[in-house]
Amino acid sequence: MKKKTHPKWYPKAKIICACGNVIETGSTVPEMHVEICSACHPLYTGKHKLVDVAGRVDKFKAKLEAAKKIKAEKKAKKKEKKKAKK
Repeated sequence: MKKKTHPKWYPKAKIICACGNVIETGSTVPEMHVEICSACHPLYTGKHKLVDVAGRVDKFKAKLEAAKKIKAEKKAKKKEKKKAKK
C-alpha cells in the first residue's frame, strides 16, 4: 500500500445516537452523531413511533389541512353558483 493514501483508522470510534445509545466500531472518524439507531428504530424495537426529522410530519399535516380547506371552499362556491342559477 502507498503511504499517506489512506485515512487514519480509529478502531474504537464511537457512534452516539440521539437516544443516548453509544456503539463502538471501527471507522475513519473518531466520533459520529446519529439521530436513530438499532436501539430506538421502530423496525428493531417493535414500537411504532413517528420519527420527525426537521418537522417533516408537521409540514405534511399542514399541507393536508390546507388542501382540505381549499376543497371545502371550492365545494361551497359550487353550491352558491347552483343556488344563483335557480
